[in-house]
Amino acid sequence: MTIQLDFPPARIPDADEALRPKIRAFIAERIGRYPAEERARTCMAFDAQFSREMGEHGWIGLSLPERWGGQGRGAFARYVVVEELLAAGAPVSAHWIADRQSGPLILKYGTDTLRARHLPGICRGEQFFCIGMSEPNSGSDLASVGTRARRGDGGWIVNGRKIWTTNAHRSHYMIALVRTSGSAADRHAGLSQMIVDLSAPGVTVRQIRDLTGDAHFNEVFFDDVLLPDEALIGEEGQGWTQANAELAFERSGPERLLSAQVLVDEWFAWLRGSSGSSDPPAAQVAALGAIYARLVTLRAMSLAVAARIDAGESPMLAAALVKDLGTLVEQEIPATLADLLAESPDGRGTRPPAVLMRTLAYVSQMSPTFSLRGGTREILRGVIARGLALR
Repeated sequence: MTIQLDFPPARIPDADEALRPKIRAFIAERIGRYPAEERARTCMAFDAQFSREMGEHGWIGLSLPERWGGQGRGAFARYVVVEELLAAGAPVSAHWIADRQSGPLILKYGTDTLRARHLPGICRGEQFFCIGMSEPNSGSDLASVGTRARRGDGGWIVNGRKIWTTNAHRSHYMIALVRTSGSAADRHAGLSQMIVDLSAPGVTVRQIRDLTGDAHFNEVFFDDVLLPDEALIGEEGQGWTQANAELAFERSGPERLLSAQVLVDEWFAWLRGSSGSSDPPAAQVAALGAIYARLVTLRAMSLAVAARIDAGESPMLAAALVKDLGTLVEQEIPATLADLLAESPDGRGTRPPAVLMRTLAYVSQMSPTFSLRGGTREILRGVIARGLALR
């Protein structure tokens, strides 16, 4: 059997490209004063005021219909805004999950009641969401979900726990993957998705501090949490299908290419500024060129996936491939730079600036997580292998 996996060239429409100067100016007014080591935290940097101002400008929920508070634009409009935000190192963490996947998920599978309750608030940058998928003792085996929701008086009663839940302590809601029938042995069958109000009685959130000293991860406990009937998204038992559609949004966007972009830009600025009248170190220039060549290729692949999403498809296989290749490059960037500076820390006699070294230190500490979020490398390669009929 022959399976074709291609990435037809895609071009961002002029109307969407026209957003770039506006969002660039908006970002420059607000974060230009922040040093690179702070901007390198972009996807993890939480700033509710920044997100609200994004909402005021109409830059959250760009692809959602105007009826629900969005702009009714295609995937490329959001692509342009996201690319500018991440390249500059803007603090996007507050609205990130809701804009990228929770909003589109509710739009596609939710009732009008859920849409009216959540989508306008998401677009205004006033409702923040987190994702409840990973669980303790499950590793990367998402299908072994043990958190259970059972029918009770007036709705659903949820018991269980989730872990590595980014921003649960600062979010208003979680979209949780839970088991509504059967057991873990049933794998994908019997899974559903529900919207959990994180202020509800019985919800406990405990923060987890990471290697950098930040505390954006959490463990979340559900002890007889009562949810209304309408908390169920879509149909009972369709959670696995919904979660996979959601992951296509998470795995293929610019965030799979730009996690280390602030570091790359600082490196490039130092090489350019330190060269003076002579050429900068050849080894570093060659490494920088090799990285940019790969990033350009990956961006073209990511745009091709965005075009398919814009056409209403759910390109899970292509998205998984972009994510796997993208995180490889993102992780190689700090490792390459660290090796180069260790071999010749002074370049040609010009010591790297302290801000570059602090940014490198942060990205180096965070880079192991790049291949975890959105599905581990091992899981993704299994998805790719099955999609290509290799296993």
